[in-house]
Amino acid sequence: MNEVTGEWVTKADNDFYSADILLHSADVPIVDTACFHCQQCAEKYLKAFLTEHLIRFERTHILMDLLGLCLPVDKDFRKIADDLNSLEGYAVAIRYPGAIIHLELAEEAFKTASRIRKFVRSKLGIK
Repeated sequence: MNEVTGEWVTKADNDFYSADILLHSADVPIVDTACFHCQQCAEKYLKAFLTEHLIRFERTHILMDLLGLCLPVDKDFRKIADDLNSLEGYAVAIRYPGAIIHLELAEEAFKTASRIRKFVRSKLGIK
């Protein structure tokens, strides 16, 4: 794995562990911020994969655009399309008033991020 890919993986894992702490270690779960970190984890793992395969990408938070860049390299990424789509709204909208997230939805976002993380790590050869 190249150095920049490793940096993306580290940042993605920081988001993953942040979401875990926000949901499971706080006295009161902080669900909206946890959902943001779930989306960020997925985004950064996709960027790690693209970086490892020397695929350039624009500065974006749109998971489906990043997925579109991953698919020509590995068609297996279709398997996580629905999961990526379910996290799509957590990049920006969740950070503003009017977006109310319940704990159950945040827990599902965390499970989704976990599946995406496991999938991309396997594609990068990380256990």
